[in-house]
Order: sequence, then structure tokens, then C-alpha cells
Amino acid sequence: MTEQGSPNIARTALRLLPLQAALRAGEAFLPIALAAWFGRGAATDLYYLLAAYYVFAAALLTGAFQDSGAVAVLIDVGTRKPGELPEVAGALLGHTLAIAVGLGLTMGVLAGVVFGLTSFSPELALQLVALMSLGLIATAVRAFYVGFLNSSGLGMVVTWGLLAWGQRDLGVRMIPAATLAGELVAIAVLRGLAHRGLGLRIVPSLKRSEPVRRILSLVRLETTGTIITRINPMVDQLMSGLAGVVGGGTLVRYAGDVAALPTSILQATVFPVLLSRLAHEAQRPTHFGETTRRTLYGVTSLLVVAALLVAALRRPLCVLLFAHGAMDHAGVDRMADMLPWALVGVPPFGALLVLARAHVALQNSRIMPTMGVLNATLNLGLNAIFVRFLGLSGLLLSTSVTYAVVAAVFWVRLPPSVRLAQR
Repeated sequence: MTEQGSPNIARTALRLLPLQAALRAGEAFLPIALAAWFGRGAATDLYYLLAAYYVFAAALLTGAFQDSGAVAVLIDVGTRKPGELPEVAGALLGHTLAIAVGLGLTMGVLAGVVFGLTSFSPELALQLVALMSLGLIATAVRAFYVGFLNSSGLGMVVTWGLLAWGQRDLGVRMIPAATLAGELVAIAVLRGLAHRGLGLRIVPSLKRSEPVRRILSLVRLETTGTIITRINPMVDQLMSGLAGVVGGGTLVRYAGDVAALPTSILQATVFPVLLSRLAHEAQRPTHFGETTRRTLYGVTSLLVVAALLVAALRRPLCVLLFAHGAMDHAGVDRMADMLPWALVGVPPFGALLVLARAHVALQNSRIMPTMGVLNATLNLGLNAIFVRFLGLSGLLLSTSVTYAVVAAVFWVRLPPSVRLAQR
């Protein structure tokens, strides 16, 4: 790709932005449809607990490509040695497939045994586990193409269509089935874009060239931190059982989804190109620091306004979004009462996303394991404290406080040349 080839990826990503934004909206509003179709209860709590378990497992794979050091290395290879890019990409895809199959089998067996023996419906649990294990492999491959093309969200139309078609007859089983189908469509489309749009034919292999070894070394540290962090949603779902509310884990998930809407918009528009720009500026501390600070101030300011607006309109907003179909009004009212505690964390979460990308662009991956430990330990401790006084709302407040602390530590751990650089 040379200097001339790098912009090809950028142009491809920019062409995808309108579609990406629309389909990100589909992802963001999917919980509204799920609430209307499935309501809340033991089945949805089981699904969301398993979903948190598989998100934890998938972090090992998706974290290797989404906003990771792999992006910076691929940009470097495409600029300096464009002829090696297809081989490096093929090796990454081959390693991704091998690890994904092994991880899917391992996590599937563990989940099948545990949930098959303890769930209120072993048959439902095993069916969900099988579908989610296959989905884990598909998600890993799609994450590779997402990281390579700097795009995401494709396949959401298929997911929505299948859910609408099968939700009545198949219940919550249709959620992972539709997600799997959507991932497969996304893989097909993204693979075609890589081949036709960039002229690259990516063939999976297990070769370990120098760039591949460098990527594996970087993502090993990054994914260690990500995996530790991804245990938080699973802990939240388990802790929600202590509040003694039927469908409580479902309400925690939906309230968090509503609070995440503002950052979802930014992740569809700003963040896809932020890491690429920071990676290009990593060797120029002044420009890098200015871009980081300007983005940080802009993102947090927008999210403060958005969080205040959602908080002011939370009750009519929750009624508008969720008071339909199978979702009961008592659950909607409880969600509206819980929402402010989640909204407290919206601005710091935005800051965390910006600062994490800054560290990744600097290939400062060695700090990620300790940041993951800080995140998980703090969230677990605050969960245990806050849930006693605030119930389900305490779980959301715990997450919000954790975001603020982790964002502050991310800022402090930036090199002084970046934090203090002035033009």
C-alpha cells in the first residue's frame, strides 16, 4: 500500500461511514425491540447472563483487532512494505480462526456443563450455548475484517429481519441465531470489500513474520486487560440476583443500553477514524497531544449535554422506547428510576474511550493488564457496597464510578510529552 495505499483504507472507511452510522443505530435500538418481544423474566436473565459470559470470551479475539495495536502495525506495514500486507493479514486471519475454534469449544463445554446443570431450563441453556459458541467464531472473523477495514455494523439488517420473523416461535433462542446470521453476512460483505475495494486477496495461514509477531506481542497485553475488564458485565448480571428482582439483570442491561446511546453515536462517527489518525501522529508528540486533548474535550462536552438531556427526559423516553409488547410498565418505571445512575458514567466513559485509543496508538500496551485489574477489582468492590444501599441502581453507579477512575488513571499514565505538549 505505500503512502498511496494507506489512504485507500481511509477512503474505504469513509465510504462506509453513512452505512456504518445507520447500522450502528440498528445495534443501539435493538434492545428496544428485544424488550417489546421478550419482556423480562427468567429466560431473558439467562440469555443476558450467557451473553455477558460470551462477551467476556470474545474479548480475547475482538480486542485483538478493534482499536488495538494491530491497527497501528498494519498501517506501518502498509506504508513501509505494502507487498507484505496480504501475507500479514492472512496470517492474522489464520491465527484468529485457530484460536476462535479452540476458544469456542472450550467455553461452550464449560458453559454447557454449568448452565445445563443449574439453569431452570437445561434444554434452553444448551441451545443458547451452542448458538453462542458458533457466534463466537463468526464474531472473531468479523472483528478481523472490522479492524482491517476500520468499519463495523454490517449484517445488522439481517439480524433485525430474522428476529422479527422468528421471535414469536423460537423465543430468546432467536437472538443468538439472528446474531450469528448477521455476523456471517457481515463477514461476506467485508471480505468482498477487502478484495474489490483494496485489491487484496487474504488467504488464512499460520505464518509468523516479524510484523505478525509484533502484533501478537502487542495484542497479548491489550487483550489481557480487555478480558479482565469484560468480566464486569458478567459480575453485574450475577450481582443483580442479590437484589431479588425478577428480571433484574434484564433491567440493568436495558438501562445500560439506553445510557450508552450517546457514546454509540460517537463510536459510529468519530472513533472509527480517531485511532488511525492518532497512529499516524504517534511520532509527533505535539500534534498527537493536541489531537488527543481536542478530541477529549469535545467528546466529554458533548456527552455531558447528552447525559443531562436524557436524564431530564428519562421517564417519557423510557415509556416511549420500552412500554410496548411484553415489557411490563412496572419494569419501565423501575428502569427510569435507575437510569440517572448509569448516565453519571457517560462522560467519563467517553473520555476512557478516547484515552484508551491514545495509549493503543502509542503502542503502550504494557499498561493494559494493570488497567484491566484496576477496572475489574474496583467494579467488583463497588458493586458489593452499592448494591446493599441502592439495589439494582447501585450496580449502575458502580460502573459509572469505575469509568471515572479508570479514565483519570489513563490520563495520568500518558507520557508527559503528550499531556503537556504545546504547539
